Amino acid sequence: MTDKKPPIEIQILLDALDDAYHKPGWHGPSLRSTIRRVSAKEAASRVKNASHSVAELVLHCAYWKYAGLRRLTGAKRGGFPLKGSNWFSVPADLSESDWKLHVKLLDDMHAQLRETIAALPKKRLTEIPSGAKVTNLKLIYGLAAHDAYHAGQIRTLRGLLP
Repeated sequence: MTDKKPPIEIQILLDALDDAYHKPGWHGPSLRSTIRRVSAKEAASRVKNASHSVAELVLHCAYWKYAGLRRLTGAKRGGFPLKGSNWFSVPADLSESDWKLHVKLLDDMHAQLRETIAALPKKRLTEIPSGAKVTNLKLIYGLAAHDAYHAGQIRTLRGLLP
């Protein structure tokens, strides 16, 4: 079996996703690097006047990778492993094992999204998926921007933790 390289347009999008998610990007730390060595206690901690904890942001990012994947594949809702959508409550006493599962969910959703994008024919970049308002191209680079945005937010929250 040979590994077929994706078209350059798809590769550029994959590179943007990877830079924002786990590679050193020009923009600063990636999403994955901002949660490296974060304990469950830190992840569940709330900074005064902050809307969300680090753990809630991680689940939010995992959910939107799933939502992007669903739009690209046409899958129906209901396949995300946690009940609910967008924002998920995280208990203040989050266990280390549950925190590791949250991070694994984020990694798994990224891998599935990346695999789907890698197999996407470039002609599909200009399509607007059912139920969406933007093209697949905008959806994909928007997902990369989403990771970069929340990486900055998490980095700021971590700096404010006692």
